[in-house]
Amino acid sequence: MEYVYAALLLHKLKQDITEDNITNIIKSAGATPNEVKVKALVAALSEVNIEEALKSAPVAAASIPSPTSPPPSTETKVEEEKKDEKKEEEALEGLSALFG
Repeated sequence: MEYVYAALLLHKLKQDITEDNITNIIKSAGATPNEVKVKALVAALSEVNIEEALKSAPVAAASIPSPTSPPPSTETKVEEEKKDEKKEEEALEGLSALFG
């Protein structure tokens, strides 16, 4: 995982993703780089448009509020719970129709 993070950091800083750069980042983080993993990552990423891959990646963190955004109100949580309960009731009604 640290190798991918190193590559993403290099990409963000608009630096070349090379074996030396990845190795230097891994070393500076206090780990011992594995040459085989470094070579494999650099080779794999040589044919990938990282910017496009990042744009098309599903973003699970999008649903997590940022530290600066206010927390959802209690009313919003209650409304969401009511909607969930309604969906469950509708599902149960559908099941009861199947069994008479």
